[in-house]
Amino acid sequence: MKTFSRPLTPQEEAYYLDLYHHGDETQAKEALDVLIERNLRLVTHVLKKYQNVQDDMDDLISHGTIGLIKGVKNYSPDKGSRLATFAAKCIENEILMLLRGRKKIAREVSLYEPIGTDKEGNDIQLFDVLEAKQPDVIETLQFHEDVLFLKQIFGVVLTKREQEIIGYRYGLITGEEVTQREIGEQLGISRSYVSRIEKRALQKLKTAFESCGRGK
Repeated sequence: MKTFSRPLTPQEEAYYLDLYHHGDETQAKEALDVLIERNLRLVTHVLKKYQNVQDDMDDLISHGTIGLIKGVKNYSPDKGSRLATFAAKCIENEILMLLRGRKKIAREVSLYEPIGTDKEGNDIQLFDVLEAKQPDVIETLQFHEDVLFLKQIFGVVLTKREQEIIGYRYGLITGEEVTQREIGEQLGISRSYVSRIEKRALQKLKTAFESCGRGK
């Protein structure tokens, strides 16, 4: 179990903060190292609320530490809060940015799967069809009717529950994307069950699109 250096007393914290801001280059570096080392426990403290997140804990710790460093460097007593309070917010912001980035990438993996090709042999992605609002996207489809076709089969090949989940997930109902966890809470089902339904629905759309000779 990792052990941490004892936290700084208020007097020590004030001393090292003053040294960091007003000392010479060597003193400032030493003060920064002490302020970071003595506050590392904050990273672990903030991460407790993310224990159930399915992510590499080493990555979370790494990004949390980056947040701590940013917090110490940008902190000023004039901000009206203790260093620990300010740094904890910076740590959490850094972790949230990581998780949001991962969620965006995971979403793009499913939305950007090729479901066919256009007349020039370029991949057509599900995202292109669902979000086909730009003229250049529509023009690259083998037939621009593909857009209408997908909208038509949306209500035919998917169950009402699948339509609901895909609609909320990709902003087709409210105009805003909703997370699997939020959908689960709204519908009274688990996040993992929402994920399974989403994957099944996307596969159905892809299969229906291909089976009717679209994009070939």
